[in-house]
Amino acid sequence: MTTAATELAAGEPAQEDAPARSRRGGGGLGAYILIRFLLIFPTVFILVTTVFFLMRSTGDPITAALGGRLTGAELAQRVQEAGYDRPIIVQYLEYLGNVFTGDFGTTLSDRRPVTEVLATFGTATLELACYALLVAFVLGIPFGRLAAYARDRWPDAVLRVFAILCYATPVFFTGLVLKLVFASGLGWLPVAGRASTRAEIELQFLEDPTGIYLIDAIRLGDPEVIADVLEHAVLPAIALGLLTAGVFLRLVRTNVIGTLGMGYVEAARSRGVAERRLLRKHAYRPALIPIITVIGLQVALLMGGAVLTETTFEWKGLGFQLAEYLQARDFVAVQGIVAMLAVIVAVTNFVVDIIAALIDPRVRY
Repeated sequence: MTTAATELAAGEPAQEDAPARSRRGGGGLGAYILIRFLLIFPTVFILVTTVFFLMRSTGDPITAALGGRLTGAELAQRVQEAGYDRPIIVQYLEYLGNVFTGDFGTTLSDRRPVTEVLATFGTATLELACYALLVAFVLGIPFGRLAAYARDRWPDAVLRVFAILCYATPVFFTGLVLKLVFASGLGWLPVAGRASTRAEIELQFLEDPTGIYLIDAIRLGDPEVIADVLEHAVLPAIALGLLTAGVFLRLVRTNVIGTLGMGYVEAARSRGVAERRLLRKHAYRPALIPIITVIGLQVALLMGGAVLTETTFEWKGLGFQLAEYLQARDFVAVQGIVAMLAVIVAVTNFVVDIIAALIDPRVRY
């Protein structure tokens, strides 16, 4: 008698395996992808709604941005023309409809479409986030592996303190220290900016630029411009990447230690397999799966840290512009940038969830 039949005979429900559930359509990859995709919309909706009402709680955007520069009559006319004298719910529904059609409004401080601001400065933030993730992988994963191998010894203690410091230290303070030591003190790296003036001028003459300086510099084919772009990226990437490196280090360490205690690892150890081989072949790769699942969360962390990093290093991306618009009290621009960041984070989480489900089928059930 089969296992299922035995369980039924005993009055207990048979437990189907994952492939059987997938064939029946329950808990399959398709349903998982659909659910995760549909979750994007309420996530963006909630954040956009929250930001809208928080911005409006201080009054209408025109009064907030231009209240001290216009007469009372001019201000009232601008408010009426923009429709900010209407009931707040009417303004909200109109704004929501515009957002879902891709219209994020026009900035009040420089009269630019918010979509143009997003397109112009979004690539700079994307480039910085990629650099920071690279730093986080290069530092966090090997150090996490080393901490797990040296568990409860002095290297483990040092690396755990390092991880806590990486996560707990404010990004702007890390950036200032890096600038003080490596730019002002030693003079090894540039203080601020995405590239030197000469390199930026050369990149502007490139046909159909992507806005990502490294890609554009490679397309230009000038080794000096490539080196210049990379030199300007080092300090901002380290300042922002250390924030996530601490998370990756702790996560890899915890999961490697947990995997080393699994039954199949103990069986391999009892057969005389060397500890280094156990770590490399049996414990290390499974410990990387949780890293993939938290990348989406770390993207949100990187986007938040990008505001301080870009401001500290004058890296002119969305974070830098967001700080400028907040200072100018340009709430229309702030709403648009935050809404776009919400979309980026939600879509990134969706992609990461799908990758994790493809790598580890247990995720989708």
